[in-house]
Amino acid sequence: MAKSSATNIGVAVELPKGRCNDVKCPFHGALSVRGRQFIGTVVSTKMRKTAVVEFERLYFLKKYGRYEKRRTKLKVHNPECIDAKDGDIVNVVECRPLSKTKNFVAVQNLGAEKGFKEKMQAREAAKIEKPKKEDEAAEAG
Repeated sequence: MAKSSATNIGVAVELPKGRCNDVKCPFHGALSVRGRQFIGTVVSTKMRKTAVVEFERLYFLKKYGRYEKRRTKLKVHNPECIDAKDGDIVNVVECRPLSKTKNFVAVQNLGAEKGFKEKMQAREAAKIEKPKKEDEAAEAG
């Protein structure tokens, strides 16, 4: 049962300006939020009503007594009223499992990240290309 007006979800965020009829929206639907909360950058919105959000964390290496940066990717429900695009910074809160891999929902769009396109292009350029099977057969042959 979708509610007509935005409700307080128990997290200190601004209510969205847009409206939606999404049952899985914490503001206009029946979804309750609880647990962990993260701020990350939207990397992909190719899936329907789903966004991939990425954020960096520090991981302690006991042997060297230092920290290393690691990236975590989460699949997040992207309601119509939030409507996050690639490169947007979003606030994400844990909820009940919405699918096999989705346990989080975007609750606030904080705007676009500066230099996002350049960062993604640099990542693509740094990838190591795997040789194609045809090339391997020619080398062996």
